[in-house]
Amino acid sequence: MASHCRSLIERAGPSCVAVKPQLACFERLGAPGWAALTRVCEAAREAGLLIVADGKRGDVPVTAKAYGQALVGETPTPWGPVAGLGADAFTANPLLGRDALEPLVSAAEAAGAGVFVLVRTSNPGAGDLQDLPAPEAPLHERLAALVDGLGDRLEGAESAPLSGMGAVVGATEPGRIGRLRELMPRSIFLIPGVGAQGGSPEDLGDAFGPGPAAALVAASRSIAGDADPPAAAERLRAALWEVSGG
Repeated sequence: MASHCRSLIERAGPSCVAVKPQLACFERLGAPGWAALTRVCEAAREAGLLIVADGKRGDVPVTAKAYGQALVGETPTPWGPVAGLGADAFTANPLLGRDALEPLVSAAEAAGAGVFVLVRTSNPGAGDLQDLPAPEAPLHERLAALVDGLGDRLEGAESAPLSGMGAVVGATEPGRIGRLRELMPRSIFLIPGVGAQGGSPEDLGDAFGPGPAAALVAASRSIAGDADPPAAAERLRAALWEVSGG
């Protein structure tokens, strides 16, 4: 697994800005899987790419703190601190509420990392819950307000007024992106759903309202599964650069 991922990073990486390892694909292999994940992250760093650990973590505060230590921090022990994965950002599930997000945000704040909170996801069943009234607005808009309210914690430089308190916003419902950008003007959007899930880069212009750095588009299967991954990555990069106004 590690060698396959390294090959993809070396071939397609020049057209990308980040890798987004799906943690479950490594964790299902036990300790060897975590070792492979560590090697993949090393390959990404060598290639100059950011690492977004995609685990969608969310739990009660004491457990959320441990997740933060595992992904971007370290764990103190009697024999000295033990480093975690060292990711640059990670995905988080907000459905346990603000108190459960706090330890994750604190871990990111201490590490200079980012958090991408699930707001309106790309899977077909997302609307079963995320579009329900809650009560004045859909749940995904309430989640967007929660993300924006935490934006000051991971705020960027004055010259780049984006926040590391980001949001997962799926490309499969492009009609919602403009409204979510209104609600989260500072957040970087992590956008899955392009390619294999049917989303199109041409529909994502609203996500880039604050500038070309305001969205990170994930297209794992459509690049990794293409007969020519470097060409697939470059096609997507070119399309997004045009849409973003870069």
